[in-house]
Amino acid sequence: MKIVHLIIVTLFCSNVFAQTSLTKKQQLDSLPNTVENQLIKAYGKASNWQQYKMITRTDFQILQKNIIDSVTALKKNIENKQLTINEQEKKVTALNEKITSLTEKLNSSIDKEDKINFIGIGMTKNTYNLLLWSIITILAITTVFFFMRFKNSNSLTKAAKSNLAEIEEEFELHRRKSLEKEQKLRRQLQDEINKQRGV
Repeated sequence: MKIVHLIIVTLFCSNVFAQTSLTKKQQLDSLPNTVENQLIKAYGKASNWQQYKMITRTDFQILQKNIIDSVTALKKNIENKQLTINEQEKKVTALNEKITSLTEKLNSSIDKEDKINFIGIGMTKNTYNLLLWSIITILAITTVFFFMRFKNSNSLTKAAKSNLAEIEEEFELHRRKSLEKEQKLRRQLQDEINKQRGV
């Protein structure tokens, strides 16, 4: 009976061990096919010898081929990404140059908009407005000054003309009186001469 028990226990243990190893093998096979998982699979399938793990030549060659394929794919991927990065860097450089050019043009346009050419001199709008209003103010003051001078001169001229007319009238009156006196004196002189001859 002990032998039967021993056989049953042995069969049960070997069955559990087989299921465990089968389950472990299924778990390893179900892992995604990455380099890290392939190393885990190779380690899991390796047999033990003292403190070492032994891997079969076939498994090692498959692992080596897979790793080389993965590294090659990664290199290709890196090269493609580097090409993309280089193209994007060129685009970024071109865009930065375009931005710099557009910024310079914008600054130039803003300067042109803020400046006005007056008699060949570039000046800001504020300076131009100040100069323009100064000129207008000076012209207005000069116009008022000359208008006042003209009005004053005009009144003086009118007064002088009025005085001249009065003087001319007085002179004409005086000339007539002088003429009459002269004629009277000539008559008297002629009368005296005639008297003297008649005597």
